[in-house]
Amino acid sequence: MTLLGYCDRCGEAAGEGDHSACAEARRLEPPRYCPDCRRRMRVQVVPTGWTATCVEHGARHS
Repeated sequence: MTLLGYCDRCGEAAGEGDHSACAEARRLEPPRYCPDCRRRMRVQVVPTGWTATCVEHGARHS
C-alpha cells in the first residue's frame, strides 16, 4: 500500500479511512488496484510469486 494515491488492495483513497486490514491482507496476497490511477490490475499468481499489470503504469512484481 502507498501513502499517496490509492490503496492497492481496496482501491479507495489511501489517505482516507483505515487501511490496516488492507495492509495485513497484502502480506499474503498481490495488489488488486493500481496505487497510481485506481484501475483494476490484471494479476497472475505463480508458485514463485505474482505479477500485477496496470494498462497505464505497467507491471509490478513480488
